[in-house]
Amino acid sequence: MHSSDLSIVSLPDVLMKFLVHRLFAVAIVALLLADVGSAAEAQPQVPMSRRSPIPAESFDDLLKKGKAFEKEFQANDALLLYLAAEKLKPKNPELLVRIARQYRYLMTDASDTQEKLRLGRMALAYSTRAAECGPKDCDAQLATAITLGKMLPLLPTKQQIVASPQIKESVDKALAVDSHNDTAWHVLGRWNRVLAEVSSAKRLVAGLVYGQLPKGSIEEAEQDMKKAIAINPRRLMHYIELGRIYAQMGRKEEAREFINKGLAMPNIEKDDPETKQRGRETLSKL
Repeated sequence: MHSSDLSIVSLPDVLMKFLVHRLFAVAIVALLLADVGSAAEAQPQVPMSRRSPIPAESFDDLLKKGKAFEKEFQANDALLLYLAAEKLKPKNPELLVRIARQYRYLMTDASDTQEKLRLGRMALAYSTRAAECGPKDCDAQLATAITLGKMLPLLPTKQQIVASPQIKESVDKALAVDSHNDTAWHVLGRWNRVLAEVSSAKRLVAGLVYGQLPKGSIEEAEQDMKKAIAINPRRLMHYIELGRIYAQMGRKEEAREFINKGLAMPNIEKDDPETKQRGRETLSKL
């Protein structure tokens, strides 16, 4: 599982013209352009110079080639292959998780808030489908929590409150499948940290206006993140987030230690630069 760390448009006409002009077989055009429901209506905006023909290939071949692009964080290219594979196996949970991940990658790269939200909704639609299709798949159960966590800072207060118990439910289901998933413990730790930060006054107002907000524990957040590190000590996001937890607890020296440890590690995952920026912002306030 990769890190996170929560308007649908039609497939661009230019893509269909490109495929037709290239004289692809009618079956392949149908494969790429057939309606797959609202979640597939918004196709990735791929520059013409980067588009390449997708031949009639097996599900396994499409998935393998998509993974190669995903490994290089080439989300648009991976997404085209994954969406083609979806036509062949629309209920494959691994594939649906990967499609959701590509939309989150595109969300990270987008500069406009509304575009981020649009891509986030696409990711959420696929995350929800993944959870439905993979009840015994840890990554599929966790996908909703990761996507909502990514979207959360962009959502209005009411939607944030609605999303909070959904994140917890998603994490709990994932951990019930695999209690040794470090990403799940990381997400749970962040959930506890964020909710523990909400003051009693704000919680009271939120309860009166929007509905009851779940409670989080900063002590549980610390333990969750320590579990994530114990399971997978090679991910910088665990150390930086634990440092942010210590900063919230007022334990400044430990906060500096863990954040700096994470900052010293090389970027490997898509969200690592974003995670490091959050770490630097926390350090600047200590």
